[in-house]
Amino acid sequence: MRAKIIGIGGALALANITAAQAHPHSFITLHTAIVAENGQMTGLKMRWTMDEITSADLLYDAGNAAPGSPVWKKLAAEVMANVLAQHYFTEFWHNGRKVKFAGSPMEYGLGREEHQAVLSFVLPLAEPQPLAGQNYTFSTFDPTYYVDMYYEEAGALTLPDALQSACSVTLHTPKPNADIQAYALALDKEDAPQEDMELGKQFAQQVTLTCR
Repeated sequence: MRAKIIGIGGALALANITAAQAHPHSFITLHTAIVAENGQMTGLKMRWTMDEITSADLLYDAGNAAPGSPVWKKLAAEVMANVLAQHYFTEFWHNGRKVKFAGSPMEYGLGREEHQAVLSFVLPLAEPQPLAGQNYTFSTFDPTYYVDMYYEEAGALTLPDALQSACSVTLHTPKPNADIQAYALALDKEDAPQEDMELGKQFAQQVTLTCR
């Protein structure tokens, strides 16, 4: 099943909004800030900016509603429900094991920036994670690669002031081989990649958090 992020009047799949006749069809620009308290990481503060075509139906439903109005709150809840159904489209790893997330976000909201919809939320970890001397990795991606979720630059990843001297974040962008790229380009809007390929994961950027 293709990834669903936007929910309007039930569920509006990103798969129904087409930007081109090859994967990916939609694009989301990511910004993430590490959330920490008392030397422990508690979550990731994320900001997803959707491309104009992906945003169009969502902003149409919002109309001229004021920020924070019931209309925006309803749309935000629908979008967030679909994100939760896909486990935040995020994998988080520590020492070869997946770190679990809490069942609901600490906070979330949906807004407009000119012709683009912006979803903001705090992804909460199920348990606070120690930072001193630890390494963590995480990636945010659509498994089908129908949606390209990406950081434009390493500057889109930030640390709180208290961690600036002890921790660092690095961004790795993979380069799938020519066969994988050709396969993705050959998929049209009605196609879904083979599940065992984990196509989206092969294009997913990886963030590494390293603390002394």
